[in-house]
Amino acid sequence: MPDIATCSCGDLSVTVTTDPYAVVACSCHACQRRSGSPIGVGAYFDRATVTINGKASCFERQVEDRSFRSYFCAACGTTLYWISDLHTDGVGVAVGCFEDSSRYPPQRSVWERSKVPWLKLEQDVEGFETSRKAGRTR
Repeated sequence: MPDIATCSCGDLSVTVTTDPYAVVACSCHACQRRSGSPIGVGAYFDRATVTINGKASCFERQVEDRSFRSYFCAACGTTLYWISDLHTDGVGVAVGCFEDSSRYPPQRSVWERSKVPWLKLEQDVEGFETSRKAGRTR
């Protein structure tokens, strides 16, 4: 089942060997900026099942009391993966960077208070006003 996500130019790639433990659509402003889209969708994998090839640059930002590190290709700028202090054993991979991104539909949607009103997700996708710690929105 290995699957490969790549940046736009192909210099940076992530190979995963298992299914993700979570797929999350995020509408927070930071993910909107990171992805250049009104929503960022990430598939989260156990770090031990992820192989990274190529040279990545890192942008680190604070989220509440922890760090969130986004790794991107220095050549083309594609943000391909990220690691958070909240889940140190996991790696988030940008779903749109997989050849067949339809394999990874979101299981939950977070930061819906920042979601653009015209974006609709399937009804069976759990929605949260902010993080999963907050109450459901639908």
